Amino acid sequence: MTEPQAPGPSFSGSGSFSGRTAWTRSLQTPLREFLRTETGSAAVLLAAALTALAWVNIDPSSYEAVWRTRLSISVGGSGVSQELREWVNNGLMTFFFFVIGLEARREFDMGELRERRRAALPVLAGVGGMAVPVAIYLGVNAGLPSAHGWGTAMSTDTAFALGLLALVGSHFPERLRVFMLTVTVVDDIVALMVIVIVYSGHIELPALMAALGIFGVVLLVRAAGVHRGLVYALLGAVTWVALFKSGVDPLVVGLAMGLLTYAYPAARADLERASGLFRLFREQPTPELERSARLGLASAISPNERLQQLYHPWTSYVIVPLFALSNAGIEINGDLLARALTSPITLGILFGYVLGKPIGIAGTSWLVTRLSRGRLRPPVGWAAVAAGGAISGVGFTVSLLIASKAFGGAQLEEAKIGVLGAAACASAVTWVVARVTALLPKRLRIRALFGTAEAIIDLAAPVDPRRDHVRGPADAPVTMVEYGDFECPHCGRAESVIRDLLADFGDLRYVWRHLPLNDVHPNAQLAAEAAEAAAVQGAFWPMHDRLLEHQGALRPPDLVRHAEALGLDVERFRRDLRTRATAPRIAEDVDSADLSGVSGTPTFFLNGRRHHGAYDIATLSAAVRAARARAAIAS
Repeated sequence: MTEPQAPGPSFSGSGSFSGRTAWTRSLQTPLREFLRTETGSAAVLLAAALTALAWVNIDPSSYEAVWRTRLSISVGGSGVSQELREWVNNGLMTFFFFVIGLEARREFDMGELRERRRAALPVLAGVGGMAVPVAIYLGVNAGLPSAHGWGTAMSTDTAFALGLLALVGSHFPERLRVFMLTVTVVDDIVALMVIVIVYSGHIELPALMAALGIFGVVLLVRAAGVHRGLVYALLGAVTWVALFKSGVDPLVVGLAMGLLTYAYPAARADLERASGLFRLFREQPTPELERSARLGLASAISPNERLQQLYHPWTSYVIVPLFALSNAGIEINGDLLARALTSPITLGILFGYVLGKPIGIAGTSWLVTRLSRGRLRPPVGWAAVAAGGAISGVGFTVSLLIASKAFGGAQLEEAKIGVLGAAACASAVTWVVARVTALLPKRLRIRALFGTAEAIIDLAAPVDPRRDHVRGPADAPVTMVEYGDFECPHCGRAESVIRDLLADFGDLRYVWRHLPLNDVHPNAQLAAEAAEAAAVQGAFWPMHDRLLEHQGALRPPDLVRHAEALGLDVERFRRDLRTRATAPRIAEDVDSADLSGVSGTPTFFLNGRRHHGAYDIATLSAAVRAARARAAIAS
C-alpha cells in the first residue's frame, strides 16, 4: 500500500502533528452538466422557433431580407461569401457538431460506453432508429423525385428531445436520458455523414485533397503532444475553408475535431499539483506564478471537459436557437396546410418520425436483447425505452438542416410542416406512454422503468464488513459508501443529510471511507488517524460523529480532548497517534479511492455505482429509492 504523501508527524504532550492534505470538489459532472444544459436550452429553442413563425407570418419580406443578406470574408484575393442563413447552417453549426463530437468521445472514454460491450446496443438502436424512419419515408415517396430527401426523416434533435422528455416524462429514470444521449450521438454522427456524402455539391478534388492534408497535420500535431488550443483552432479553420471550397459540407470538421479530444477524470496527483501551484501564487502573487497556477489548474481537467464547458452553453443557448430562427420560418396559410395533408414529403417525415423512431429504437433494442440471450439489454425498462423511442421523433435541428439542402421552395415548406408536426405528435405520444406507465401496479411499474440490466460498478474495492466501518443492517438492499475528509466543510454539511437518510430508510447500509486530501486541510490526515485510533478501542462511530461536529477543533490537543470525552484509553490513543499505527489503514482507503476515480470529497457510491450531482436530502433520497428499486428487480 502507498501511504498518503504527508510528512511524518511529531508528538509531545503539547506538541503538534504536521501534515498537508488536498481538496477538490465538483458537484456537477460533465454528463450531468450536459443534460442540464440540453434540457434548459429546449425552452430557448422553442421560443426561437415560435419567433421565426411569428416573424415570417407578420412580415415575410423582412424575414427573407435579413437571412438572405450576403456576408463575405476575404483575405487577399480569396475568401468565402455566403448568405447569412448559410453562415449559420454551415459555419456556426460546425460548433454544434464539435460539441456532439466532444460528448461522443466523453461517452467512449468515461461514460456508459467505456465498456465496449455496452456500446453495441445503443449504437445498433441508434442505427435502427434511423433505418426504419428512412424506410417509411422512402415507402411513402417511392417513385417520386422527393425520395432524394430521405435524410430529412432520420435524425433526432438531442436538445429538444431531452428538454421535452423532462417536461412530459419527468418520472422516467435518469439513465433513460443517458441512454438516449448515447443513441442520439450515434444518430447525429451518421446524419452528418449523410450530409457530407449525399447532400454535398460538386466535389473539387484539389481542394478536398488540401483539406485532407491539413487534417493530417492536425493528427501529427496531436501525436506530438501539442496542447495549444490556438494551433488546433487555426488548423481547423483552414480545414473548414478547404472543405467549403471543395464542395463537401464543412460541418464534418467540427465533429472530427471533437472526436479527437481526449476525456479523462481528474487525477488526485494533478489536483494536488494544481493546489500547490495556487498556494505558491497566494504566497507570491507575481504574473509568472499566476500563469503557472492558471495552467496547472487547467491541465488538471481534461481538454474535453474544458471545451464542453466553454462551447456547450454557446451552442445550446445561442447557435442552435439562431439556427431555428433562420430556418423554422414558414408562411402558414390554408393552401400550405391543404398541400401538407396530402404531400408525400410531409407525410413521409411525419410517419417516419412518429412511427419509425419508436419502432426502430425499441424494436432494435428488443431484437439485440433476444439475439444476445439477455447478455446485452437496455439500461432501463421497456416502458422507458418506448418513451425514449417516442421522444426521438423530435427531429428539429438536423432535420431542418438536411431539408434546407435537399429541398427548396414549396417542397421545403412541406418538409418544415412535417418536421414541426412530428415534434408535436412525438411529444404527445411520449406523454401517453408516461401516463400509461404510471397506471401500472407498483412492482410492474418499477420493472418497466428500471429494467433488469446490470449496472456498471464504479467502486473498485467492494464493501467488506470485516474491515469497513458500517452503519445500518448487514442485509440492507442498498449500501451507500462515502469517501470523506473530516476537515472538509461539505462533508460536515453532508453528515446531517446522512443521518436523515438513515432515519428515513431503515434498509440502508452506510459505509465511511477516508480520503484526507492534501494541501488544503492541514489536519485532515491526522483526524483520520485519530478516528482509526478510536476504532482500535471500538469507538470509531462516536469519534467520527464528534470530529464532524467539531471540524474547527482537529489539532492534536483537540483530538486528545475528544478521546477523553469519549472515555477512551488516552495513553493508548496518544501512542497510536504518535507512532502513526493507523496510517496504513487510511492508505488502503486512499488507494481504493484512486482505483475508483475519486478525487474530491464527499463522493458517494450507491450499490457500487457512483452518485453524480448534489447530495441534498431530496437528491440522495431519490437516488436511494432508485437503487432500492433496481435491487428489488435484481433479487
